Amino acid sequence: MRQLFAGLIAFGALWLSGCATTTPGGVPIDTRYSAQGQDSRVLFLILHYTVADTPQSIKILTTEEVSSHYLLSDDTPPVIYRLVDEDRRAWHSGPSFWRGHGMLNANSVGIEIVHPGFRARPDGSREYLPFPKAQIDALIPLVKDIVKRHAIRPERILGHAEVLPQYKEDPGPTFPWQRLADEGIVPWPDARRVAAQRALYAAALPDVAWFQEAMGKHGYFVPKSGVLDETTQRVISSFQMRYRPANYDGRPDAETAALVHVLTTPP
Repeated sequence: MRQLFAGLIAFGALWLSGCATTTPGGVPIDTRYSAQGQDSRVLFLILHYTVADTPQSIKILTTEEVSSHYLLSDDTPPVIYRLVDEDRRAWHSGPSFWRGHGMLNANSVGIEIVHPGFRARPDGSREYLPFPKAQIDALIPLVKDIVKRHAIRPERILGHAEVLPQYKEDPGPTFPWQRLADEGIVPWPDARRVAAQRALYAAALPDVAWFQEAMGKHGYFVPKSGVLDETTQRVISSFQMRYRPANYDGRPDAETAALVHVLTTPP
């Protein structure tokens, strides 16, 4: 009893000094010290689209085995819903990978954007639909806020298709990555360097093994088989959707080679 009383007196003194609080479970702790060696657990920001309308997206992301930290609606004006606190893990990126980091749910913030994705043309091909300007106008401040608070590196702001190209395409070829680059949010390859490299690669296109190595250096997980298999094509297509959306056929070409070269080689 005497020890308990002494402990209560000491804790009361800490409260008065402003250095004490409790854990969420009520355990007393002293907060007077803060370690220099620390940073945010959030390293990545992953962007998605839902392929569903707003009510269905809310239902899926709140009642099923998938979630995201934020949902950006397609209302006028758009509404930003927070579905998972940023200090908790949302289930949005699956068995993902980028530059040596795997299973990115544990260290990322996910944003789902209400968007239909694509519609099928009569010939069976896909027509990817544009994102409304008002939706992107609402997205950009949210992205900037998250990036600033967690000090997320620009090259770690990614689409779902980049971290899981085997299965995903979102946010698709119509997502305006160039707009985010113009806002200073993400990096973009220098056009003059790309043009110069494109001329060189047009004269002598690298082989598939070179593309696999370059895409791996950029960040993708891609087998180094030397064969243009389905996995490699999906990786190249994902890259093209972001940086060369006019043609995302997944085939190696001089422009794709120039783009990945510039992005992975300092000037």
